[in-house]
Amino acid sequence: MKKISKHSNGLNGTLSIPSDKSISHRALIISSFAKGISTIKNLLESEDIICTATALKKIGIEIEKKFDGTIIVKGGTSIHSPSTDLYMGNSGTSTRLLFGALSQFDITANFMGDQSLSKRPMNRIIDPLTKRNDSRFSSKNGNLPIKMIGAKKTFDYEYTLPIPSAQLKSALLLSGIIHPVKTIIHEPELCRDHTERMLLHCGANIQVKKDLIGNVITLQGGLDLKPFNIEIPGDISSAAFPIVAAAITPNSNITVRNVGINPLRIGILDTLQEMGAKLEYLNKRIISGEPVADIRVFYSQLTGITIPAERAPSMIDEYPIIAIAASFAKGKTIMKGLSELKVKESNRFEAIVNGLRGNGVQCNYNDNDIEIQGNGKNPCGLGKINAKLDHRIAMSFLVMGMATENPVEVDDISSIATSFPNFVSLFNSIGACIT
Repeated sequence: MKKISKHSNGLNGTLSIPSDKSISHRALIISSFAKGISTIKNLLESEDIICTATALKKIGIEIEKKFDGTIIVKGGTSIHSPSTDLYMGNSGTSTRLLFGALSQFDITANFMGDQSLSKRPMNRIIDPLTKRNDSRFSSKNGNLPIKMIGAKKTFDYEYTLPIPSAQLKSALLLSGIIHPVKTIIHEPELCRDHTERMLLHCGANIQVKKDLIGNVITLQGGLDLKPFNIEIPGDISSAAFPIVAAAITPNSNITVRNVGINPLRIGILDTLQEMGAKLEYLNKRIISGEPVADIRVFYSQLTGITIPAERAPSMIDEYPIIAIAASFAKGKTIMKGLSELKVKESNRFEAIVNGLRGNGVQCNYNDNDIEIQGNGKNPCGLGKINAKLDHRIAMSFLVMGMATENPVEVDDISSIATSFPNFVSLFNSIGACIT
């Protein structure tokens, strides 16, 4: 479905954005193994989350939606092999976390995905899983479709993360929660910790301690997880789009309510403030173990900066939208250490460079760095973006069109449903013009 984003005269209002996708996946999976009834409020109901819920139902978990939208999960039930394939759609998080969670059971499951997901690497997850238990994964070149034969035995396991990957870390933690085994993970570079927070929230024996080079996470499995009640905050990755849109569109003043501000997720906000964005945190609070705030943002004159490689784990999903902000800034912005962007839903590294150049922005790259030269003025626009089934690329360039001199066209926005189903209607309600 093609959409064209045209110049806006200003974005104004107060809005709520979709619930956190990372936390939503984990809430469904972890509550499935807690013994009893858990309740989840504000679960994100996007295509990715539906894939997780559907897969859990196929292995025997009871999940029910109440009239008020609350999700009820009856966990701790008998897990069995699914009678049909587990279709993961476009969701890498669903796939990788379920690899970990299900590998500790003596079951067989076939994992399938869409065209985009089937190209994404899975060996970084399945290789360590086969060392921590006797599960097996059969595939061609480590890509979906993959047949998983779960473990008859699970062992103590110690592992050092070779890259800052919350999906890998979470898969290994989830693979050690049922049996009385110990999992020790060394984390040299810190990445999002929603799994650790949620396991602690439901009574798991998990400890996180600092050492000389990072964190050491120790989980003793075999304890009954307690059912829990959780309210999921808004997703900072989704909030980034209206926040950047307001910062680059003149006459804008918006407030985004109920945004999760986990310290390991707010690299986008730190970066925008360094660029000169006018941001305010309002009504800071803690909800279900996660820090939350309302965020107010005004149109701002941005300045180019260098974004260090070590910030990538805290904003890896936000580089496409921060690249849009950089194209409106005055001066050079250098984004370093972006190798992980090349293996996302699409090659986001390539999509950023091509998309910016196609809209009249001077953009160069070298190995894993991207350099964007802004002149403090609105780029010309007129670009036609091939989103390649990547929701963040599609949304980022729709945001760009709200402030460019001419419209920006995105060839297919169907992928946006994976994380931000009401993107177009919500933006149009605060002053955007997406047709």
